[in-house]
Amino acid sequence: MPTELATLGSADGPEPRPAPPARSARRERTRERLLEAAASVFTRDGFQGASIEAICDAAGFTRGAFYSNFASKEELFLALTERQARQAVAAIEATVAGLDRGVVGRDGLDRDAVRSVIDAVTCAQGAEHSWFAISAEFELLALRDPEIGARWTQQQQALRAELAAALRRVLDGIGARFVVEPRVAVDLLLGAYADGARTAFVAGRTTADPEALEALVNLLVEGH
Repeated sequence: MPTELATLGSADGPEPRPAPPARSARRERTRERLLEAAASVFTRDGFQGASIEAICDAAGFTRGAFYSNFASKEELFLALTERQARQAVAAIEATVAGLDRGVVGRDGLDRDAVRSVIDAVTCAQGAEHSWFAISAEFELLALRDPEIGARWTQQQQALRAELAAALRRVLDGIGARFVVEPRVAVDLLLGAYADGARTAFVAGRTTADPEALEALVNLLVEGH
């Protein structure tokens, strides 16, 4: 999935919070380079093994540049999680924009359409196995540290609310809807993905099997 989030908000999600002040173009570029470097270093070394020095070296910046953008490595990770989630939402919307109402049939969504959306999200998240492992490592940290746990939970609630709103929009666009509340559907889908990914990765496979997730999508979505 925190840095201060400006969420879309929803009736069943967290209250919207004010957006942070706009950053200068130069500072935004610095922040983006640090995020890119962090993604690479976290993938290589894991969250605990990654040092701020290694991230700064990979980005070509000093520790001063790091601390002018992030208060800690944990805050950097939460910003990276937010960016990954927003990229996934953008990938979903872009993929569904190319579909028409014909993908919704009597038996649910067309399988190829579901697979294309899942593939788009996977590509947006980068190396699936690596990102899942890093996220699991951070979740363990959040379990042990109440302050980090509270921020992680707040961020995940906000991002799930945004994902639910985005999925509701794209389903409306193709003449479909969830058969349960969107937030419940998102929790079910993310839980199924996490379980399938964990099983696949522990077994040594490099990607999660999408079939169970595809079946769940068809159970949760219907035409209208």
